[in-house]
Amino acid sequence: MKKPQLSHYNKAGTVSMVDVSAKAVTNRSATARAFVSMPPDVIAALPQNKKGDPLEIARIAGISAAKKTSELIPLCHQLPLSHVAVEFRQDKAGIEITVSARTVAQTGVEMEAMTAAAVAALTIYDMTKALNKAIEIREIHLVEKTGGKSGTFRRKSAK
Repeated sequence: MKKPQLSHYNKAGTVSMVDVSAKAVTNRSATARAFVSMPPDVIAALPQNKKGDPLEIARIAGISAAKKTSELIPLCHQLPLSHVAVEFRQDKAGIEITVSARTVAQTGVEMEAMTAAAVAALTIYDMTKALNKAIEIREIHLVEKTGGKSGTFRRKSAK
């Protein structure tokens, strides 16, 4: 089996955008997560935020970020996104953000999903930092991806 190689270097060893022109156009999806750790009093204050609902604003920010990923990450391809969803799950330790993204393209949407999760988390921090600057953004990671030559990836549970 061929050893995996870093994909953003050409044969001469210089940085290069991956040429996807020979790849098949297929359905591709990715799911990413991030966690915003915050004290219970900050969680309780979310609905009263004078700037607006932090989670709804973070949802819009995440979707917008997915659409702009190729502008933020230098070697990412611009993709026609079919769908981006940003969901939140609140618990006593903070807010879990789950982003799913889909496209029909020659390359995957993992970076779009992770960028959306990161920007949604940053938006929650921005909207709540006045209450507590010790809020933490943690655990930004790919949960699953489907499609393409490499097939399906699913992160093993940390349990």
